[in-house]
Amino acid sequence: MVYMDIPYELDDGVALPTFRFKSIWKVHANDTYQVSKPHGFKYTGIFVTFEGEGSLKLLDQTFGLETGTYIIVPPSIPSAYSCVDGDWKFYFILFDPMEIVSHLDLSVGQPVTTAKMPDAVRLCERLIDNLIISPKGFGLTAQLSAQELLLHFAKEKFAYAQSRHPELDDILFQMHRQIGHPMPIDDLVRQSGLSRTVFFARFRSRTGMTPSRYIQQLKLATAKVALETTNASVKEIAGALQFYDEFHFSKLFKTRYGMAPSTYRQCLTDK
Repeated sequence: MVYMDIPYELDDGVALPTFRFKSIWKVHANDTYQVSKPHGFKYTGIFVTFEGEGSLKLLDQTFGLETGTYIIVPPSIPSAYSCVDGDWKFYFILFDPMEIVSHLDLSVGQPVTTAKMPDAVRLCERLIDNLIISPKGFGLTAQLSAQELLLHFAKEKFAYAQSRHPELDDILFQMHRQIGHPMPIDDLVRQSGLSRTVFFARFRSRTGMTPSRYIQQLKLATAKVALETTNASVKEIAGALQFYDEFHFSKLFKTRYGMAPSTYRQCLTDK
């Protein structure tokens, strides 16, 4: 028997930003296209250039908006934008408030190159189609699609962050999905392709724990749910989760949760 019933929860301490989608424009501009906003936009805006090039002036700075770039513009900043070389295709999205931008750690007021423009175009087109057809729940769908676009850019940035260490993703998936199997740390190191020293340093940076500690905490969390939801004995749970024996398991469980496994289960029965 292998237990894997661990709740993956979004607890109340996780901050969720306020967000309200306002509008989306799909623009195909030529040399006659020039827009001036002396008082800036009423809401936060994002230009997503999928073909050609435009020019955007924010206060005293001018930026080229090339194919495969996006730029987030805060509200109330004097701005002007126009087409370059007769062809500029872009989406322009307005949303409020700006809180979600800082929440996702997205760059503001600077063009950002994205390798995922085809996905961004797909999201924008889906958003537009939804607004045209207006099916049941289209307002909520518009909200979600616009947030997904911003989240899409944030994930791309996050994937390249040095502290992110994406090379550990597969290792973490394996730890969770093969919780009932032996997982020698040396095997995990080899699978990562890193040296042992680098692996341990990056793993701690990513999780705040050593690999052994992470696996142990994961097994104890799994055992706790097994005690709550099954009639398996303490010995069976300890064996299924590869603890040395039930006494070793009981000692670790008591250290983690403040009582022995049998006592914990009895408390559940008494409630």
